[in-house]
Amino acid sequence: LLFVLGTVSCTLFLAVNGLYSASDDVIELTPTNFNKEVIQSESLWLVEFYAPWCGHCQRLTPEWKKAATALKGVVKVGAVDADKHQSLGGQYGVRGFPTIKIFGANKNKAEDYQGGRTSDAIVDAALSALRSLVKDRLSGRSGGYSSGKQSRESGGGDKKDVIELTDDSFDKNVINSDDVWMVEFYAPWCGHCKNLEPEWAAAATEVKEQTKGKVRLAAVDATVNQMLASRYGIRGFPTIKIFQKGEDPVDYDGGRTRSDIIARALDLFSDNAPPPELLEIISEDVLKSTCDAHQLCIISVLPHILDTGASGRNSYLDVMLKMAEKYKKKMWGWLWTEAGAQSDLESSLGIGGFGYPAMAAVNARKMKFALLKGSFSEQGINEFLRELSVGRGSTAPVGGGAFPKIHSVEPWDGRDGELPVEDDIDLSDVDLDDWDKDEL
Repeated sequence: LLFVLGTVSCTLFLAVNGLYSASDDVIELTPTNFNKEVIQSESLWLVEFYAPWCGHCQRLTPEWKKAATALKGVVKVGAVDADKHQSLGGQYGVRGFPTIKIFGANKNKAEDYQGGRTSDAIVDAALSALRSLVKDRLSGRSGGYSSGKQSRESGGGDKKDVIELTDDSFDKNVINSDDVWMVEFYAPWCGHCKNLEPEWAAAATEVKEQTKGKVRLAAVDATVNQMLASRYGIRGFPTIKIFQKGEDPVDYDGGRTRSDIIARALDLFSDNAPPPELLEIISEDVLKSTCDAHQLCIISVLPHILDTGASGRNSYLDVMLKMAEKYKKKMWGWLWTEAGAQSDLESSLGIGGFGYPAMAAVNARKMKFALLKGSFSEQGINEFLRELSVGRGSTAPVGGGAFPKIHSVEPWDGRDGELPVEDDIDLSDVDLDDWDKDEL
């Protein structure tokens, strides 16, 4: 059997095992209807971003349906299959499943829901958010564009997060920056530029928030700043270019809606974002939470610290971190443990006595795993993960059909190991001449 990986496989799986159906009060949201249903709506929305294979999502489903039925006609409750629609999940910074967001008065600034996962807790949070929205309206605070629509009469929206650049300020801000820049070169008289303006402004605000300022949207009036226009060969308007440190600028040739722009910006952000966290398995919670929330969890069993010392262990961890960076867009979980620390887990994955370091990729939903057969090196692991990412590679069921008991252990302190201290034996009072010579 193969891991269910890739868009085609996920689509087939969903067709049989979708978490929600048309008979539910949960509204299915997709990139096609999200803007119309949610962003342009006057209603308060609760939206769950989920993956069909995610155990936490499956357990949330009946509670989410129950909350949707209770809130019917009061608050809209929706769900996005973010495994199938990764661009929509990426647009809202979804890194794990399930992620729940509240879309209130300002649809361009969704709030994360951090409450409990029971229908009661979800309903309480929805009513609390609804009360805040109504009180804001009563006091005259709209919280931004309450319907998500940009008013052309007010100049096409708030441009506060679009950075205006000039011939004098460009290099200091863009070329010498560690951030990623998307720069629009425009002309004030250009109709297409005027159409783009509200989309660019709305995207700038969302991108700034989602990337914490690591991707920036800017604009250059090419009719005034002719030196820049000439330098980058601007021939038509609007022209959008992407600038990343140490690389030649490239043309942005995607769509010109805010959702298109945001999706590309978040792709650029994920390319430059740090890799996923590499966690030591020090408790059952670390293993379960990581493997339940990700389609695959990559588990390494490293040699005992006495066999490698700190430098040897760190070299193995460095290899894992490099691979986590390379495959970070897959949104896999990354774990490690020391040989012998979790012997039951090793046995369930066919690792015990297999030789260290070892690596297994586990699909916790199916309770199946694949073992690294090649070398524990960048090249060997890359080949292993590349095969998995296209749905190839032999798999086996996890021993016992579930994760075994995980022992709570102290985290590695980063130092070399020490042999246990043995009591000194005082031989001064022993007369060796009295020993039977045959016993020596």
